Amino acid sequence: GEEGYGEPVGLTKQRGEKAKNHVYIEIICLLGHVKSLCTDHPEGLYCTFKQIFDRYVKISDKVVGILLRARKYGFIDFEGEMLWQRQDDDVRIYLLSDIETARIKLGLKD
Repeated sequence: GEEGYGEPVGLTKQRGEKAKNHVYIEIICLLGHVKSLCTDHPEGLYCTFKQIFDRYVKISDKVVGILLRARKYGFIDFEGEMLWQRQDDDVRIYLLSDIETARIKLGLKD
């Protein structure tokens, strides 16, 4: 019940902030790749999981985790709870936000 109890301080807080910013930068990078792969359809802008997996896995092996985090923030959307290579290759990844809006929402500077 004490105020501030359980809140990180010092180096722990700094490491946490650094990790959070790293994830945010990964999300912005992912959104750039999704945007470059997207095609415009009546249902919206989307690419397939296979397209993004094939490109992004060369950059980061955490592609599914970053996709899940980007969906949590409302930047992309896709069906299902998890994505699996080969099984979900045709799942559509919908782009819901532009990169600048995502940067602002995440509190990232240029």
